[in-house]
Parts: sequence; structure tokens; C-alpha cells
Amino acid sequence: MAPPTPTERAGAAVAPANGKPARIVLAGRRTHRQVALTFHLSGDPALVSRLLDIAAQAGVPISLFAIGRWLAEHPTLVRRILAEGNELDNHTWSHPVLGRLDRPAVAAEIRRCRAALTRATGSGGRYFRPSGMTQPTPLVLAEAGAAGYPLVVAFDVDPRDYTDPGADAVTARLRPGSIVSLHTSHPGTVAALAPIVAAARARGLQPVLLHQFLAGLPSAP
Repeated sequence: MAPPTPTERAGAAVAPANGKPARIVLAGRRTHRQVALTFHLSGDPALVSRLLDIAAQAGVPISLFAIGRWLAEHPTLVRRILAEGNELDNHTWSHPVLGRLDRPAVAAEIRRCRAALTRATGSGGRYFRPSGMTQPTPLVLAEAGAAGYPLVVAFDVDPRDYTDPGADAVTARLRPGSIVSLHTSHPGTVAALAPIVAAARARGLQPVLLHQFLAGLPSAP
């Protein structure tokens, strides 16, 4: 099988929404020994570069939910992210607390990031993750679906890595099917990636890209 192209890794074919609200996914199948390491993409480009170095050295693909404004400012890193086999998806344009915004503002945050993804990669990405909330509201699910995202991808492992708790805070909670929420903007997270990957593999858990991980769900697109 041929390796995926950069556009495919960015989420080539987002299904039409047909007016339906998006569905939320918290985790994958517990019967499959896979995990998805997902990162909120923002912050110091030097840290992002270091994270990509570590991921490449470990031979582990990562899925990144990009803030659209960051994408627009760092086109060279965007190209590298895709060239090295990682995945890009939508995490709003400016990372507001979506629950505080009205419908037009929520729609604009999602659609503006999708436009930035499309300009940078040729695709709007497969999935959306809201900013500033752990449980999407019906309004957010409706606007994500209207923007062309059938799935809102949340997570079941949140180690609060922005407090730099170390690798153990992640690995102690990993289970088959876990979706882990991490951030590219914290040095402690970058330093913890290699130990997280090693510990996962030692337990027989294989990190994979989100679209590979979610393809095992019966109703995934």
C-alpha cells in the first residue's frame, strides 16, 4: 500500500455535513491495543520543532489540532509536520473559550481555521476539537457539523500537561483505545514524549494517527 500523501494526512475528504450536528468521540475501541497521542498545536516554533524531532526519532506519528492563526504564521513547520507523516486537524482560529461565544462567533472560529488549514495543506482536516471546553455544547456540535466535520474528537486522558507533571501522569492512565490530550507549547510535554512512547510500547500499546485509530469505529467516516 502506498504511503498517504500530505493532503491525505491533513484529512483529504471531510464528509459533507448535510445539516447534521457532529458527533463526539471520547475514545477508541478498548479491544484494540492502540492509542492516539493528540497535541494542541501552538506556541514556540522551536519547541514544536523539537517535538517533531523526538517523534521522528521514536518513529511515532502524532495528530495535531492546529490553531488557525498559528498555522498562518508558520508555513514551513506546517509542511514539515505533514512531510513527516503526522496529521493536522481543526482547533479553532484563535483558541477562545467557545462556550462564551454566540453562534456566529463559534461558526467563524471553526470556519476560519478550516480556511487556514485548506490554504496551508489543501484540506480542511478530518476532525474538529473545540477550545476552552471539555464537553462540547449542542451549539458547538451543530456548528462543527455545519462546517463539514462529522466528528468532534475529545479525549479520555487529560494529564493537564500544561502543569508539566511528567511522563508518569500520562502513562499511568493509558488504556487500549485512549485518546490523550497534550500541548506543543510546554517544555515538560516535549521532554515527556519519548518516555510516554516507550512506556506505551512496553505495555503493548501502539501509538497511531487519529484517522487510523478512528477507522476501527463502526460509524467513523
